[in-house]
Amino acid sequence: MTESLSSQIASHARCFFFGGNWTDVNLKKVVSDVDWKMATAKVRSFNTIAQLVYHIHYFVAVVNKVLEGGPLVGNDKVSFNHPPISSQKDWEQLLQKIWEDAAIFSDLIEKLPENTLWKYIGDEKYGSYYRNLHGIIEHSHYHLGQIVIIKKMLLDQDN
Repeated sequence: MTESLSSQIASHARCFFFGGNWTDVNLKKVVSDVDWKMATAKVRSFNTIAQLVYHIHYFVAVVNKVLEGGPLVGNDKVSFNHPPISSQKDWEQLLQKIWEDAAIFSDLIEKLPENTLWKYIGDEKYGSYYRNLHGIIEHSHYHLGQIVIIKKMLLDQDN
């Protein structure tokens, strides 16, 4: 049985967030033992883990609206501006929202007619759905690597 291209992209997105990719690294697993204090801890001039996790989510949320039939509305300037996190509950609520939106993102991609993948998303200057969906996944892997390194640096500080 041949999977559709949309199904394969959706699977790739799910694997990034929830596991099963060939790198054996996924966002949910990496942040599973990160508490709110670690998530908001500053290391040098780097973004915090919370900022990076929110940044990954920001673009998923923007594209979810497009996949649901809305306009493409987003701004990179605000993509690191997560809601205040001043307790474990705040952190867990943010993560829960991310997991929910990631599942929706993957489901919406899977339902996307393959001919839509080659159409422009929002405007010609942003390129095709295909380019943007893969771009989000690639971009997310890039920031996941940063999260892993920052987490290791924070853990090393505690030892």
